Amino acid sequence: MLGVIRHKTVRPTFSAFRHFSSSTKQQMTVRDALNSALDEEMSADPKVFLMGEEVGEYQGAYKISKGLLEKYGPERVLDTPITEAGFTGIGVGAAYYGLKPVVEFMTFNFSMQAIDHIINSAAKSNYMSAGQISVPIVFRGPNGAAAGVGAQHSHCYASWYGSCPGLKVLAPYSSEDARGLLKAAIRDPDPVIFLENELLYGESFPVSAEVLDSSFCLPIGKAKIEREGKDVTITAFSKMVGYALKAAEILAKEGISAEVINLRSIRPLDRSTINASVRKTNRLVTVEEGFPQHGVGAEICTSVIEESFGYLDAPVERIAGADVPMPYAANLERLAVPQIEDIVRAAKRACHRSVPMAATA
Repeated sequence: MLGVIRHKTVRPTFSAFRHFSSSTKQQMTVRDALNSALDEEMSADPKVFLMGEEVGEYQGAYKISKGLLEKYGPERVLDTPITEAGFTGIGVGAAYYGLKPVVEFMTFNFSMQAIDHIINSAAKSNYMSAGQISVPIVFRGPNGAAAGVGAQHSHCYASWYGSCPGLKVLAPYSSEDARGLLKAAIRDPDPVIFLENELLYGESFPVSAEVLDSSFCLPIGKAKIEREGKDVTITAFSKMVGYALKAAEILAKEGISAEVINLRSIRPLDRSTINASVRKTNRLVTVEEGFPQHGVGAEICTSVIEESFGYLDAPVERIAGADVPMPYAANLERLAVPQIEDIVRAAKRACHRSVPMAATA
C-alpha cells in the first residue's frame, strides 16, 4: 500500500481553478472540493490511500474519487467487496501500521456494519495503549437524509459518533468546509468521522484563491460565524446551515437580526464561539436533521445552560428531525426533516414575536 505514486500523463484535475487573482472568487462544487482535497493529500503523502465500494473503476458512487484510480493506481485506490466490517477492519489495521487510510462508506448507515472496528478498534486504541498507538484514519461518506431513499439510508449519525471519546467528528457545509476539513482530517493523527451530505455534492459555493491553495487547511474544533446578528443565535451543521441562512434572510425582513453559526466540528464542539454568541444575542435556536433525543442540539443547550444561563432572555428552541424512522413517501419525508419555516417560527418565538396560527378551513 505504500506503493510509489505513479507518474502517468493524466489530465490536470483542478489546476484550472487556481488561475485567478486573490480578490476574485470562483464557484466550486462540494464534490470537486472533496475530490481535489483527496487528490492533493494523496499526492503530498504516499501513505494516504482510499478504499471502499466502487471508489476505483466506477470512480465513486457519487464521483468523489473521479480520476484518482487513473492517477494513483489500484495500490492506493482500492475497490472493496460489499463488506463494511471487512474493509473497515483492514483500514484500521493499516492505520496501526502507520498508513493513512481514507475509508468511504456508500452511506453512513452502512457504517453500523463496522461500528465495532470504528469504536473499539480505532477510537479507543490511543487511550488504551497510553499514547503508544495512533490511528490516523478517516471514515467518510454521505450522512443524514437524502431524497426518497427510506429509513435505512437517511439516518444522521452526528450525535452517535459525537458521543464517543477518541473520535473527531466533522460535518462540512460549503466547498470551503469540504476542502479545508477533509485535508485536516487526513493529516490528523486520530480517527476522524467525516459526515458529508449527498444533496450538497452538486451544490456550488464561492471559493477564494486561499481556499484553493494546496496548503489550505481548516482547524478542527472551530465553528464559523456565517452571518453576524444581534437578536438570536442559530446553530446548524451540514445541509441545515443553508436552511438557517435562508431563514435568517426571511427574519431580517421582519426586523430580526439572526446570527448563524456553522458548527463544522461536532466533536470537539466549539462551545466558546456558541456561548459568546448567545451572550450577545441572549437567545438560541439549534437546528439539526437528527433525532431530538440525545442530539447535537441537546448537547449545545446543556453547554449554554451551564455556561451562559444568566444571559438567556427566552427558552432555548430545538429544531430537529421527527422522532420516527425516515418515511419513504415524499410528503411524509418533508414533514420528518426540519424546514426553513420551522427555523423562522422558532426564532420568532425566541424573540417573543407572535407566530400566526394556521388558517382554519
